[in-house]
This record gives sequence, C-alpha cells and structure tokens, in this order.
Amino acid sequence: MTQPSPRHDPLAVLRLPTYRPFAIGRLLSATAVMLFTSTVFWQVFKISDSEAQLAVVGLVQFVPAVGLTLVGGVAADRYDKRMLAVASQSITLVAFAALSALTAAGDVSLPVIYLTAFLMAAANTFEAPARGAILPALVPRDLFPNAITVNSTFQQLGFVSGPVLSGLLIWQGGPELAYGVAAAFMAISIGLWLMLRLLPVELPKRAVSLGALLEGIRFVRQRQVILGAMTLDMFAVIFGGAVALLPVYAEKILDVGPAGYGALAASLDVGALGMSVALVLLPPIRRMGKALIVAVLFYGIGVIAFGASSYFPLSMAAYAFIGMSDQVSVVCRQTMVQLATPDELRGRVTSVNMLFIGASNRLGAVESGVVASLFGPVFAVVSGGVGCIVVLAIVAIFMPKLRNFEIGQAIEHDPPAKGGAASTPAAAG
Repeated sequence: MTQPSPRHDPLAVLRLPTYRPFAIGRLLSATAVMLFTSTVFWQVFKISDSEAQLAVVGLVQFVPAVGLTLVGGVAADRYDKRMLAVASQSITLVAFAALSALTAAGDVSLPVIYLTAFLMAAANTFEAPARGAILPALVPRDLFPNAITVNSTFQQLGFVSGPVLSGLLIWQGGPELAYGVAAAFMAISIGLWLMLRLLPVELPKRAVSLGALLEGIRFVRQRQVILGAMTLDMFAVIFGGAVALLPVYAEKILDVGPAGYGALAASLDVGALGMSVALVLLPPIRRMGKALIVAVLFYGIGVIAFGASSYFPLSMAAYAFIGMSDQVSVVCRQTMVQLATPDELRGRVTSVNMLFIGASNRLGAVESGVVASLFGPVFAVVSGGVGCIVVLAIVAIFMPKLRNFEIGQAIEHDPPAKGGAASTPAAAG
C-alpha cells in the first residue's frame, strides 16, 4: 500500500536559498498593500461619510487593472522580471510616502487619495505578472505546487497583518502613520528582491506587441479548465466581495470603531492563513475541480451569514470562514494555471489571471458601493452571496471539465510551448 504522506515535505521550497528572499519580500509587500488599502477605505469613509465614495476607490483601481494588466504580462515575458517587479514596487513606495506626507501636512483630499490608489493599481499591473512569471527562475518545476502553497501562506500572513496594523496605526497615529509604515515595508521588500539570484531560464525574446498580447489570451481561451477557474473566481468575488463595505459595518452596524474595523478586516485573512497552513502541511489536493466547486459554495454561504449578522463575534467568524473557503479556491486556481502554462507564456497567462482578479476585486467594490447606496449595506452583501451561489451553479453545470479536473491531468498533458497550440485532454475547451 502506497504511503505518500511521509514523502511530503511541506517546507521543501523554503530550503532553497533562491526562494527565501522572494517569500520574505512578498510577505512585506503584501502587508504594505493591505495596510494601505485598509487605511484608504477608512480615510475615504471618514472624510466623505458616503458609501458611494468607497465605490470610487474600486473604480479608480479598476481602470488600470483593465487597461494595463495584459501589457504588463507581455513586458514580463520580454524584460528582466526581477527589475520590472522592483521598478513597479518603487512607484508604489513613492505613492505611499507621498500620501503619508500630504496627510500629515493636512493637504490630503479625496482626489489625492484616488490618484494614489490609481498609481498603486497601475504599478501592480506590471509587478503582478512579473512576480508570477519569476517562479520558474526560483524553483524547479517539481516544487511548483509546494512553492505556490507556501507563497500563498506568506501572502496571507501579510494580508492578515495589514488590516490589523491599519486599525492599530490609525488609532495610535492616524492615517499618515499607517501610510508611512506601508512605505517602509515596501522599501525593505525592494531591497530583498534586489538580492534575488535567479536560475537560468531560456526564453524567446518577443517584442511588446498586440500579437504577443493576444497569444496569451488565446492560450487561456483554448483551455476550459483555466478559463473556467478564472471565470468562476471573478464572478464569485464580484458578487460576494464585501471588503469595501467593512467601514460601514464597523461604524454603523457593528459599532466597533477603528480597532474593531482592523480586527474585522483581518479575520478574513486569519481564516485564509489558517487554511494556508493546513494546505501546506497536507499532501497536495488532487481533485482540484471538485475542491474548487465546494470551496466557492462555502464562500457564498459565508458571505450570506456575514451580511445578515449584527453580532460582532459572529461577523468575525463568518468573515474568517469566507477567507478559509477563498484560500482553497486561490490555491486550486493558481496551481492549475502554473502547471498548465509553458515558461515563455507565463507572464502573459499570469496577466490574464491578474486581469480576472483585478477586475473582480475592483468591480466587486463598485457593485457593493452602488447597491449599498441604493438598498443598504445588508441587502448588498446578502444578495451578493446569493448571486455567488447562482453563478457557481451555472458554471458547475456547463463546465463539466472544470468540475472533474484532477491535478495529475495538468502534469501529464502539459500543452506545447506555443500560442494557439492544440488543446490538451485535461484543459481543452
């Protein structure tokens, strides 16, 4: 009888000196971004006292996410990935530091905050594809699943720390202190990534062109499992995302103040972090299609419970449950994408994935803000959870290859390294 468990080394990738600075840098940059984002939502709501203005934050971040992400993917496949990521983080660092200084000087306004959020989102459209495409230059292919899960754990630790720090720093020193700490974390991350020593990966040099951009889109479109996973995640987050309304819940429904807001925001990522640790310790999920379907179902149920709750401990528990469910979805989707993508298309496919993620996060904030301004925050969140489950049912019925996907298929039937190549049995549309 086979005993796979003793062979599973949950920290194998962390034993690689090429990977450790990347993971620590990702922890710090994720913390900085979430610290900034949580503080921005809080500051905008305190200045405007308007749910609709929270939707504007999502809108100004959505514009570059749609307009630049695919270009960022082509750039990641063409240029030095490490330096592209570092340059993007440097722009984010300047934006964080500038907003901190302006807030401290009392010169901050809503347009200034929106501009800073726009710059951060624009920089991320280049950093995220470069960050995703850098993986094969850091770890051998057989450690991809472990690297994805461990990286997700470090990322979630940053996502937990960011909102907690936001609430505490706003409480102690105001938004300017929170933005300043975010800038410091980003600076350290840049230093660590400059230390990265990449493994040699031979890739064809392609010009940044429309043809190169479309090659990545065609690759995703021709693989039903990848496209289906991205689509399901996007619409689940659009309808089920409640992060933009957390200040409203903290102030008007739960009445817990800035410290409670930080704890509530962090509970999502506490749940995700706990699930990340479990996924690291356990052998990799094989039946990823079924795991993804179940995870999104639980996600929708959690959103409904959170939206209907006016009891703070229950709200935190429901939000943590949402994070746990979402983390399974994230690991399944990222593993499918990484294993099924050839190295020379990795940046572009990652950018398509990031476009789905960015669109869902930004449109989710817009949807939540608009519906809440019309019908109230409780209706916005609860109806979003119902919509999430409806979308899940449609996808599960009409995409059976996604529902039945197993990880061994992606490894055994890895597609050729060509855009527009014939679809594989595992992921063909």
